Amino acid sequence: MARGAGGSDGGTGSFLIGLIMMIGGGYLLLDGIVIRPNFGLGARAFGIGGVSITSGMILIPFMFGIGIIFYNSKNWIGWILACGSMVALVFGVVANMTLQLDRMSAFDLITILVLFVGGIGLFLRSMRAG
Repeated sequence: MARGAGGSDGGTGSFLIGLIMMIGGGYLLLDGIVIRPNFGLGARAFGIGGVSITSGMILIPFMFGIGIIFYNSKNWIGWILACGSMVALVFGVVANMTLQLDRMSAFDLITILVLFVGGIGLFLRSMRAG
């Protein structure tokens, strides 16, 4: 006896159609998201204990760390300063991003959501046993 998708009695056709709909809807949804950074040298990167840390403040220990590394590359303090500053800078950039949906009509959004959520439904239904 032939088994369907996922070893269940569900239809392979529903599996493939659901997978295509889910991938297409997910792609269109993610493609419609616009990322706008709110980050600059004077902008607040993040806060520690109520103190605002700006991206310019993050670059000061980075400069000292780079200077120490160029003077003596085996000095671990320089590596900690440089690497820690880079991690803080990346954290600040990611923390200050704004995600917004691109300009689209209600029809576009409804079509994308029907594709995505309907695809998930078909995909899961094909996995269900008899």
